[in-house]
Amino acid sequence: MIIGVDIGTTMTKAAVFDRDGRTILEEDAPSRLSRLPDAKVEQDLDDVVGTVATVVRRVAAKLPGPPAAIALTGQGDGLWLRNADGSATRPPISWLDGRAGDLVRRWRGEGIVDDVYRRTGSGLFPGAQGPLLAALEESEPESLRQAAVAGYCVDAVVQRLTGRITVDASDASLPFLDPRSRTYDREAMAACGVGHLAGLLAEPAAPGELFALDDRGARLLGIPAGTPVSGGPFDLPASLIGSGLTTPGDGLLTVGTTLACQVLTDRVAIDPDGEPSGMWLCMPEPDRYSRAMPAMVGTASLDWLLDLLQLDIDALGPLLTASPPGANGISVLPFLAESGERAPFLEPQARGQLTGVNLSTTRADVVRAVCESLAYAARHCFEAAGLTGRLAICGGGMKSGPWTQVFADVLDRPVILPTDNAIGVRGATATAWQSLGDPLATQTWLDQGTEITPTPQHRTCYEDGYARYRTHLAEARHRWTQTP
Repeated sequence: MIIGVDIGTTMTKAAVFDRDGRTILEEDAPSRLSRLPDAKVEQDLDDVVGTVATVVRRVAAKLPGPPAAIALTGQGDGLWLRNADGSATRPPISWLDGRAGDLVRRWRGEGIVDDVYRRTGSGLFPGAQGPLLAALEESEPESLRQAAVAGYCVDAVVQRLTGRITVDASDASLPFLDPRSRTYDREAMAACGVGHLAGLLAEPAAPGELFALDDRGARLLGIPAGTPVSGGPFDLPASLIGSGLTTPGDGLLTVGTTLACQVLTDRVAIDPDGEPSGMWLCMPEPDRYSRAMPAMVGTASLDWLLDLLQLDIDALGPLLTASPPGANGISVLPFLAESGERAPFLEPQARGQLTGVNLSTTRADVVRAVCESLAYAARHCFEAAGLTGRLAICGGGMKSGPWTQVFADVLDRPVILPTDNAIGVRGATATAWQSLGDPLATQTWLDQGTEITPTPQHRTCYEDGYARYRTHLAEARHRWTQTP
């Protein structure tokens, strides 16, 4: 059996699946996320590696023998600087970080954001590696001088477990890899003023490449040295694989910390005049890509509201039921991330907005309006990403049946709930089995899911609501661009 590990932003999960994609064993452990002044968000590499060791040891203790491999996936973006032995030269910077917000805004005005997008298909936002490298070059160049590699979460853990400095092509797609050639675009780096740091970028691993657990990694995980380790893809494309989607045009909506919208495609088509947002991600197969539109906030917006109203998540279903579609006229723009928004548009100054409130407005109305606004944001993302086929939906937010129905109604299409919610881990596991020469029949997984169909009588309400959402967003974007 293979132990799959998903190293999330605040939680690390390990799981073992049978060949039908059903979970046999599962363990998780929380990790620390530090929110600091000036929109800085960081993690601790030793803490993150420790969570991996914890969950792997717990799962391995329940297996009849050593695992056949360890399959890693996890969060993308951010900046994880390490030295040659895998130690952090400074705390890893999360993809949620906003310290480079002013820099990205300046780059947008100077045409740098558009230039990089035309070259690599990756929209720059404050938590992306390019702006973070440039920000550190100004504020703490010593961290860069001490580093041997500028990478990401998954490859940082791979280095600790195997001693190898590497990166998966999916991670490297953000933002300097040209996904069509799977090589770094040096002109894109130069445009960001970090061309001289090219030596910090690891060469992407070949599709299907496996690494081996070294003695240090074996001691950490408590399993034999030499055990194969796969290092990706990171959580977005891994979830596409784990959902069972296989046909170009199919899409996946993950309602988690981010509202991650993806469409599977067999070609990269970068519109040089299009909105420089979202990303084109390499998949393990050389002719498959994810057109990803990961909005900055998903369940985080709802969690913030429930905390503000001193409500428990268990109240979500009854609250949604207590307010009608359209939330009695309440409208929300759900852009609450400190670093603004990155998909399907780029705006570091994006902020939340609540309108239509009066003295008769209830808590249920506000909660429903936030849930509907996130569904509108997903529809906007999928329109930009080119969804034409089936749509799977997953993530912690989908534990609420009424909210799942809101997404189906707003998107006006059936959504399919996979049989297992841990599809990122499942996708990493399937990738490892493929690399070991024993592939799984992932295309059957989606057919086992539950289909939620839209409610016909809600169509007009949500068509009107989406039109209002887009109008409010256009007005707000005009104000944001004028904000000093």
